Amino acid sequence: MLSPSPITHYPSTFAALIPAAGSGTRLGKGPKAAVTVGGRSLLAWAAQALAPHVTEVVVALPDGLELPADVPAGVRTITGGETRQESVEKLLYATNAEYVLIHDAARPFLSAEIIREMQAAVLEAGAATVALPVADSLVRSDPQPSTLNLQPLWGEAVSREHLWAVQTPQGFRRTLLQEAHAQARAEGFAATDDAGLVARLGHAVRLVRGDARLFKVTTVGDLALAEAVAGAGGNVERSKVQK
Repeated sequence: MLSPSPITHYPSTFAALIPAAGSGTRLGKGPKAAVTVGGRSLLAWAAQALAPHVTEVVVALPDGLELPADVPAGVRTITGGETRQESVEKLLYATNAEYVLIHDAARPFLSAEIIREMQAAVLEAGAATVALPVADSLVRSDPQPSTLNLQPLWGEAVSREHLWAVQTPQGFRRTLLQEAHAQARAEGFAATDDAGLVARLGHAVRLVRGDARLFKVTTVGDLALAEAVAGAGGNVERSKVQK
C-alpha cells in the first residue's frame, strides 16, 4: 500500500505513471529503470518521490524485466510498448485515476515542491508540464554538408526568448491525454512528449518552472553528474537561485 496522499483535500485522484520500457541504448548499461545512482535504482528514486503524493504508481517495464528490489511496495507494473508513446498509452488504461502525472524514470531528483505545484496546475488547467527557461545561447546548424571533416557548421543564431526546455513530470486529466494519444495513433503521429500531443489538440498546456537538477540521465556524463548530486546528499528541493 502506498503512503497516503497529502493532497486528500483535493476532490480528485492522481496516479503516477512511469514509462520505463526503454532499452537504455544510449547509456549502454541495460534498461535504465535498473541503473543505480547513489546506491538506488533510477526507478526507486522516481517512485519514492511520487508515491506520497498519489493514490498509485504504475510502471511500464520491458517484457521480462522485474521491478528492482528497492522500489517501494505497492507499485504496479505492466509490460510497455515498443515506443515511449505506446507505453504511456497503455499506462493510461491501467489506472482509473482522474488525473495522471507522467514522469521519466531517468529523472531521479524530483522534489515534493514541484510535484505539488504540478498537481495544482493540472487541477486548474487540465494539462501542465515542468519546464525551464533556456539559459544557453542557441544556434541552428547549416543544413548543407560541411567540407571540414563532416563537422556541422554555424548556420544562424536562434533567439532564446520565450524558449523553454521541457522536463517531467507532465500532468493531465486522464481522459484528455487518452484522446490526444488516440488521435496521434490514428494519424500516425509521433511526439517526443505527451504535452506535445495535448497541445496538438488545441488545448493549452501550462508551464510550471522546474529545476536544473531535474535533468535526464541519458549519457555516461549524465550518470556521473547524477552520482555527484546523490553523493552530495540528494537534496532535491528546488534551488532558490534561478538563472
